[in-house]
Amino acid sequence: MKISQKGLYALQALMTLGRRYGTETIKIRDIAIDSDLPEKFLELILLELKNARIVESVRGAKGGYRLRRAPDEIMLSEIIRLIDGPLAPFGDADQLRSLITTDPDHRALYSVFLEVRDAAAKILESTSVGDILGAGEKTVKRAAVKKKKKKSPPLSIVHKAANGE
Repeated sequence: MKISQKGLYALQALMTLGRRYGTETIKIRDIAIDSDLPEKFLELILLELKNARIVESVRGAKGGYRLRRAPDEIMLSEIIRLIDGPLAPFGDADQLRSLITTDPDHRALYSVFLEVRDAAAKILESTSVGDILGAGEKTVKRAAVKKKKKKSPPLSIVHKAANGE
């Protein structure tokens, strides 16, 4: 499966919005800076996410964007389908099932493609933006713990003789 740059940017922007969910709106400029995304392209992505009712915009001095739903309620599959279309490069499941029944010479191949498509869809449909944010925090915490447990350098076993040799 290959995700487009636009799809990746959409997910990165949602992660930024998810980190600040429930606090305040975030200006496009701040989302772009936080996620290291091109601001003009991000505007188009956020408009698409707004039209799909995933984010909402607030006008005014304290305006900006925010998630309409909790990060745990926004599945990766929803975003990828919105931005990039079908979840797998092999077409949709119905198309593959049709090929399995109509093309007996390649039935086994299409069956494998269907399994790959179903596995990818299952993972993306069961993983939310909140899951990714939580996984990132766990990774950061694990790295901090590992740094704390760093061993001190081993003691030197080379000893100088009393006479300087």
